[in-house]
Amino acid sequence: MTLTALVQRFGFAALCLTLALAPLRAQEPQSPAATQGQPAAQRRSAEQRPPGEGLPRLPPDATTRHKLDLPGRNLEFSATAGTIRLFDATSGAPQADMAFIAYAKEGAEIRNRPVTFVFNGGPGYASGWLQLGALGPWRLNMAGDAARPSAPPALEPNAETWLDFTDLVFLDPAGTGYSRILGGDEVRKSLWSTGGDVTSLAVTIRRWVQANGRELSPKFILGESYGGFRAPKIAHVLQTDQGVGVNGFVLVSPVLDFARFNATGSVLSYVARLPSFAATARERKGPITRETLRDVEAYATGEFLSDLMKGVNDAPALDRLSRRVADMTGLDYALVRRLGGRVSAEIFAREINRAEGRVSSLYDGNATGLDPNPFSTRNTAEDQLRLGLHAPITQAMVELYRTRLNWVVENGRYQFQNEQAGRQWDRGHNPEAVNDLRSAMALDPKMGVLVAHGLTDLVTPYFETRMVLDQIFLTGSSERLRFETYAGGHMFYSRDEARRMFRADGERLVGRR
Repeated sequence: MTLTALVQRFGFAALCLTLALAPLRAQEPQSPAATQGQPAAQRRSAEQRPPGEGLPRLPPDATTRHKLDLPGRNLEFSATAGTIRLFDATSGAPQADMAFIAYAKEGAEIRNRPVTFVFNGGPGYASGWLQLGALGPWRLNMAGDAARPSAPPALEPNAETWLDFTDLVFLDPAGTGYSRILGGDEVRKSLWSTGGDVTSLAVTIRRWVQANGRELSPKFILGESYGGFRAPKIAHVLQTDQGVGVNGFVLVSPVLDFARFNATGSVLSYVARLPSFAATARERKGPITRETLRDVEAYATGEFLSDLMKGVNDAPALDRLSRRVADMTGLDYALVRRLGGRVSAEIFAREINRAEGRVSSLYDGNATGLDPNPFSTRNTAEDQLRLGLHAPITQAMVELYRTRLNWVVENGRYQFQNEQAGRQWDRGHNPEAVNDLRSAMALDPKMGVLVAHGLTDLVTPYFETRMVLDQIFLTGSSERLRFETYAGGHMFYSRDEARRMFRADGERLVGRR
């Protein structure tokens, strides 16, 4: 989950238009023996640069064992917290320590036991969202009143953990969680770019597989938000460069093509968001599913798109679309007409709740917070869902490391969100992952993909991804690429029923091989 102050003002996509495609310079590891052939001066140069100078020392890997009583079963598992160090392939100089938490079910035969590698987005977020919200053995309540900084960060057993059917490895990209960058500015710039980020995570996955003897295990990748952008790229790099096959991947609330929908004034961006606006309005009156939104989807890609393309100087078209948009979203017609029917996510989030003095979260249109300046012309509210959960998740992860995993970084900071990474992420000229998704699936006809979205997500609207996927020619069974939606927003798994449905869909993907 993404995400800087820019996101608060116009959503996740605005920030990620700054993404880079610059490749990381070979994040390959080298053993001491591999540097023996280097000139002595070069070896000394690398040795004389203390890695992570001034940073708290990270402890050695620690493995603990646990047993949870869950509905209908007991779950016994091991948990390993540790790091994998990445090195420059040429000089052998350390570049990063990549932190991970790995959960493995006790007694399972690892030859046939699936393993899933998990990361969040941002860029600049650690994997705490998915670990504590959906997949891990312990869960933090993220619903309703729990989305506030002072909410108790108490963990409870997660009945919907995926550990029953796949081992789990949660990865924190460089500069997030307890992962840290050991090199200088050039290393940081490489790691904080699209290509460098993808390569470092792909190498980390390969290193973990080798270190744990999991070459024969079915392997899956799961990424949320910007992590959903990463996942197809990482899968393709693993296939073609690192020599690691991937059986499938899960994209949670992803953006697959930033340029196509998120350019300033893009007509398609209004088409993509209209169903999520309507979902937010309709859920206030009762339960919603994608089936209850079919009329909005048909209108968005039909008459709405047609009237948008007529332009802002066609008064009859403006009147038609403004009335329909106002009716579907619950917004005032005069406001919608003044905007030419072109309503942004930020305006919708502010105006749909103005009468109550509240503001919707961009991450779930029906999660609201107080408006600190209800008479201001601008939306100055912090995002209630994202920032309301920042402190509880951070404290829960620190408690998890300390009391349950026995892995303590003395005087160290758990960097749940690294805003500096988000601000400094290198720019890319063509930020899309559609070709990587297409290529990875074409290269391996057995690969399966699950794409999961919340219906009231205003940041990465489900209909945008649906339109992208509709342009991918798919060979073989339709089960290879499943598109599922749930009630809820960007982090739909904060809702109990959505989390249960998501788990069932994930188990179906892992078991289809």
